[in-house]
Amino acid sequence: MIRFEDVSVTYGDADAPAIRGVDLTVPEGELVLLVGPSGVGKSTLLGTVSGLVPHFTGGTLRGRVTVGGRDTRTHRPRELADLVGTVGQDPLAHFVTDTVEDELAYGMESLGLAPDVMRRRVEETLDLLGLAELRDRPIATLSGGQQQRVAIGSVLTPHPGVLVLDEPTSALDPAAAEEVLAVLQRLVHDLGTTVLMAEHRLERVVQYADQVILLPAPGAAPVMGAPADIMAISPVHPPVVGLGRLAGWDPLPLSVRDARRRAGALRERLAGLSPTPPSPRLRPGGPPTSSLLKRRRGWISRPAAEGTHNGPLARATALTVRRDRVEALRDVSLTVAPGEAIALMGRNGAGKSTLLAALVGMIEPTSGTVLVGGRTPHRTHPREMVRRVGLVPQEPRDLLYADTVGAECAAADTDAGAAPGTCRDLVGELLPGLADATHPRDLSEGQRLALALAVVLTGRPPLLLLDEPTRGLDYAAKARLVAVLKGLAAEGHAIVLATHDVELAAELAHRVVILADGEVVADGPTAEVVVSSPAFAPQVAKILAPQPWLTVAQVEDAL
Repeated sequence: MIRFEDVSVTYGDADAPAIRGVDLTVPEGELVLLVGPSGVGKSTLLGTVSGLVPHFTGGTLRGRVTVGGRDTRTHRPRELADLVGTVGQDPLAHFVTDTVEDELAYGMESLGLAPDVMRRRVEETLDLLGLAELRDRPIATLSGGQQQRVAIGSVLTPHPGVLVLDEPTSALDPAAAEEVLAVLQRLVHDLGTTVLMAEHRLERVVQYADQVILLPAPGAAPVMGAPADIMAISPVHPPVVGLGRLAGWDPLPLSVRDARRRAGALRERLAGLSPTPPSPRLRPGGPPTSSLLKRRRGWISRPAAEGTHNGPLARATALTVRRDRVEALRDVSLTVAPGEAIALMGRNGAGKSTLLAALVGMIEPTSGTVLVGGRTPHRTHPREMVRRVGLVPQEPRDLLYADTVGAECAAADTDAGAAPGTCRDLVGELLPGLADATHPRDLSEGQRLALALAVVLTGRPPLLLLDEPTRGLDYAAKARLVAVLKGLAAEGHAIVLATHDVELAAELAHRVVILADGEVVADGPTAEVVVSSPAFAPQVAKILAPQPWLTVAQVEDAL
């Protein structure tokens, strides 16, 4: 269905191609998963299938890509629209209408389908993706995950033969992600749709793949094969594979069910042992774990939160927020102490981003109170609040204005009053090898997020708020992020992150707060809250239950 013949893509005056040596075939009616570290060219490879590369992105395409017999070099994206449906990493860039139902119908209108066909397909897609209650909602009022489902639905309604998906579950809660993947399975198995999908959340998708394409490094030729074979050599792999490698299982398990069947002997070895807590609450001044924090002693010498160590850094009391006559938060109370790492979890639209926005002062409470560093955020000038709290939003481009990574870092140092090179060292810690001259728009979604995080961290706010901080990050980048955040918590910084990434919560948070319909329904130690919830339990917890293990690292340390 999709044929790559010695394909390479080079952008502008880049020293090396973004991808090269791509020579493979994606069969019709299969779900093929594209994996690899951040920045290796996965989005570029996907773009060659839809024609976005090079018709819209520029660059030089060498070789030949055909989809259903059509050459993407001679067919522009609009000439492939009836055959190829594409959803990129940023759903906001995808939308052309204002409401959910209009967006689902737009692609069919462009193809000139009959009204009765359009109506039927819209209803089918609303049901498939659980969007029926949102059909009349303005897209701008939806949560990030809800927008992601609308974006996927808008390319499903024309019934394309090929679906190209870039991080389709990255903004979805675990239940919504399972719904989307179930839909993709039905399309592949029942309708013979060909799905080519790039995804970093491999724990969600690898067990559904028919084949896996691995891009091992920038410019390296890809390797294609059976999922278990590729996972055995892949530098990126889900926890279930990591546990299988540690235990010496062959072939490697790809699902929790497969791993549980083999885990009896491992459970016996672990019997009587206790895991190290994933993120113990450390006293300010404790040893940071990040090598960057150890190196830049001048950078960490200032106290993280002057005058606030004796009490909470932030407190919300009976907080209620109404937005467009909808109660986004209802009677929420939350206390954040120095050195705490708290994961806010819950389904899409539960109120996680709204709570972060209230803590940073972007939203005025309808009732209740919010205090951060002794100040009421929405009544305090932003220049004053930025010294107390920093927010990395879901869309990192909102924080990036300069033309190069180097200029962005220099501006961040100046704004924060930090020593020159502070931000650049953080970028080097999170994104090794990234050149100063790179334009932020040329970065992958995960790389942009890491750059935005470095910009915010340069100011060393006592309270750090992160909204979906691992969206677009591979496992190695996530591990580097966790190391930096653990180091900040050890200094006394407080971290509150809204996330659907259960593996991140298991690695970093010592406390989990679950929201549902704007209310707090659970608040307690990570091990207690996530293990008791099938939706939010990490893979290792599901495999080794009822034993209390959360991560592969805990098991490795114990053994």
